[in-house]
Amino acid sequence: MMNQVGRAPLQGRTLVVTRPLEQADSLCQRIEAAGGRAIRFPVLAIGPAPDPAQLEAIVPHLDDFDLAFFVSPNAIHHALQFVLERRAWPEKLQVATVGKGSERVLVQRGFAHPIVPQDGFDSEAVLALPEFAAAAVSGRKVLVFRGDGGRDLIRDTLRERGAQVEYVTCYRRFCPQLDPALLLEPAARGELDGLLLTSSEGVRNLALMLGEQGVRGVRDVAVFASHPRIGAEARDAGFVTVIETAAGDDGLLQALTRHFG
Repeated sequence: MMNQVGRAPLQGRTLVVTRPLEQADSLCQRIEAAGGRAIRFPVLAIGPAPDPAQLEAIVPHLDDFDLAFFVSPNAIHHALQFVLERRAWPEKLQVATVGKGSERVLVQRGFAHPIVPQDGFDSEAVLALPEFAAAAVSGRKVLVFRGDGGRDLIRDTLRERGAQVEYVTCYRRFCPQLDPALLLEPAARGELDGLLLTSSEGVRNLALMLGEQGVRGVRDVAVFASHPRIGAEARDAGFVTVIETAAGDDGLLQALTRHFG
């Protein structure tokens, strides 16, 4: 039915985009361009670090570091907004990140050649890069801009490889307060076709926001998870149909098109 000539691949499908509001627009626009309807239901909210002391302390010492790693577009935005209001970025301080979205943000900010894995979208992919090998990082100082909390794999592994690693918290993540009825009512009417989950923490927040009974109300809605860890969290939360996708907008759209087209 969905392959009829001239019919958009997501025609008539209602899909829930759970990204933070600041990062939802591009994916929602692509869903709508493919004929679908996108519901914004952010399961993560992003804000500045409640205490800027770490950022303030690091600004005068940026020249001491060899490499700066940004864990996400949020880290890029909040770190650079703070730093560049106070000083220029050191010319010799290399920048690295993970994922095409973060790479685009760095390039837009004027960093012509950020270090980014071309395959893989997680810490493991970053650590597999030659620039992060023991021979490359031993004795070097690495700065990691991140949110409050998160995985410690990069720090721990780089320290094992001989690097000096310092974390700087530049933003915070928190669970938004939204009316669960925004999801539960259309789900009860059979009007939700997919939940797009792009964060393990977001899955846990979604379960908290909906409550146990609410999760039962949406458990049969297809979940599209952009990483195996996210898929595992979704299954643990009680979702029945979990479809793992490649990362980024492209990976999600390809999976949606395959599933519904």
